[in-house]
Amino acid sequence: MSRAKLKKLGLDLPVLPTTTVGSLPKPDYILKARAKFARNEIKYDELKELELEAIAYWVKKQDEIGLDVIVDGEMYRGDMVAYFAETMQGFQMGELVRSYGNRYYRKPVITGEIKWCGPITVDWWKYAQSFTDKPVKGMLTGPYTIMDWSFNEYYASRSEAAMAIAVELRREVEALVQAGARIIQIDEPAISTRLEELDFARQALNLVIDGIEAYFICHICYGNFTPVYQHMLALGVDNLDLETSQRISALEEFIRDNRFTKDISYGVVDVHTHKVESVETIAENIRHAIGLFGVDAVWIDPDCGLKTRTIDEAVGKLVNIETAVDRVRKEIAR
Repeated sequence: MSRAKLKKLGLDLPVLPTTTVGSLPKPDYILKARAKFARNEIKYDELKELELEAIAYWVKKQDEIGLDVIVDGEMYRGDMVAYFAETMQGFQMGELVRSYGNRYYRKPVITGEIKWCGPITVDWWKYAQSFTDKPVKGMLTGPYTIMDWSFNEYYASRSEAAMAIAVELRREVEALVQAGARIIQIDEPAISTRLEELDFARQALNLVIDGIEAYFICHICYGNFTPVYQHMLALGVDNLDLETSQRISALEEFIRDNRFTKDISYGVVDVHTHKVESVETIAENIRHAIGLFGVDAVWIDPDCGLKTRTIDEAVGKLVNIETAVDRVRKEIAR
């Protein structure tokens, strides 16, 4: 683990730090309120009060479970890309498109010069941090994914659009750090899907974070990792968060012969199943991660965001993660 950097940032995390990836299930009252707001039946202030209530619940619940690094749960977001497009100049919201399963989002359209108009996530981060002494992650969708999941009708190329987004997202990162955030996660699920665009995708992400004093995590939740392995290690982040509960044998064989040079947030439960994995299953996944990467490099979390699970399922998975980590920590201490 990058202990020296964490210590410099004033963070003293235990071995095998526990966290979760970002999104958490929205309570029914949030889902109903968002639907009413979309129909202009309630005002935004009413919706926001409920979103704040849900953030407070999830921050306190994570603290109670014992997670070491907290997230706000993204109660205020509908979609991870549309949320940022709605708050930046240069985007218009397009028609509904299907993302996965029966889930839809309004695909943004880039119609003008992209500009950051002011803090997007900072107030939400401050609110979440007010409920805990543990570090709360700043959470952003990365420039490549925002570009890839939008229609581009303004910039001359995909790379130009990605770099324009990166310049403006950097201002949000700077605002988060100024507010006190010390751990920031950049979500880039699309970054591993087009090999021919990896060079500028990497350049865009590095532009967002280079020279900023924070511990950076990049979450890449699907893709064929083996061909992009060296590119991932070239990202300027401290920690790669990968979807690993379904063990990727080809990647693991590659890693054994090619040293992993970053910390890793290792997903130990599958967010795509309603099953709550047993403590022993999770503990075995943790032991497997330690064998691959070494205990000092490993953080523990779910594969991806838990927003598609029920509240009881999400809590069950997180409780079992924390219990399994406690068990393995005791084994290490012995």
